Formats: sequence, structure tokens, C-alpha cells
Amino acid sequence: MTQLTIVANIYANLDQIPLVQSELEKLIAITLGEPGCIRYELHRDNNDPAHFMFYETWATRELWQAHMNRPHLAAYMQATDGAVSEFTLNEMTSIG
Repeated sequence: MTQLTIVANIYANLDQIPLVQSELEKLIAITLGEPGCIRYELHRDNNDPAHFMFYETWATRELWQAHMNRPHLAAYMQATDGAVSEFTLNEMTSIG
């Protein structure tokens, strides 16, 4: 069974940075308690306060997919609707 690494980049609209940060922070404790969540770390770019990044490690892709369908993710999406200018997500596998 191969662990899955997720790198998610979230760019807030400049006038919505505090809202997006607050909503992202709400996800941390809930997600860390989910089955299969090994690491769930939120970072902010030192040179661009609108750029947030989650670095995640999941036991399996299936458990990460279950996370993506949980109510707290839906609540985040609703709360930040129109406040995020760009979102990218990379599924990755460690090679060393």
C-alpha cells in the first residue's frame, strides 16, 4: 500500500485573505482526526500572503478521497465561494 502525498495551493483574493486563512485553519483539527490522515500542514508563502499551501500525507488514495467528500470540506467551499482566485492540487508519491 503506497501512501499518497497531496500538495494543494490556494490563492485568496487580496481582500479575502483573513477569511480564507480562517476557514483553512478550521480544517486542520478535524482533518487530522480522520482515518488515514498522517500529515495535514497548512503553510503561507513568506512573500505572498495570499498564497496558502497544504502539505498532506494520507495512508491511501481512497482515504484521501473520502476526506474530499466530508461535510467540513463542503462547508469550507461554501464559506470561501468567490474568495479564492486560484486552486491547484497535485497528487504525488514519494520516491525517496
